[in-house]
Amino acid sequence: MTEPVKPTFPKAEHLTSLLLIDKLFAGGSKSFPAFPLRIVYMPVEAEDLPTVSVLVSVSKKRFKRAVKRNRVKRQIREAYRKNKSLLAGPLEAAGKKGVIAFIWLDSKLHASSEVEEKVKKLLQLTAERMV
Repeated sequence: MTEPVKPTFPKAEHLTSLLLIDKLFAGGSKSFPAFPLRIVYMPVEAEDLPTVSVLVSVSKKRFKRAVKRNRVKRQIREAYRKNKSLLAGPLEAAGKKGVIAFIWLDSKLHASSEVEEKVKKLLQLTAERMV
């Protein structure tokens, strides 16, 4: 039996590769919304990547002030950190890897509990579709 995934979000799990980001948004990826979030995901075959690499994006078009953008990004990262085992566990068991991006769609702030609920929903649906 595999060990449960630790609830951390280390730098190694952040999606920083410009090549992978371009591939993720250029095509070949799939996405679906759970308002106020959208998830874009794509399976990858790289050996040097963690099981799941994550990108969090909040547009300046939605929030002009950086304080609000940073708050939303912090909420998304925290919700992912708490619930990443919903996606990382099944992918690891199947021997697959993936990259995902969370994109904020709304122009209003939401409660952290609501954001966490939507992140959970998106992670579960992504796990079902990727495995």
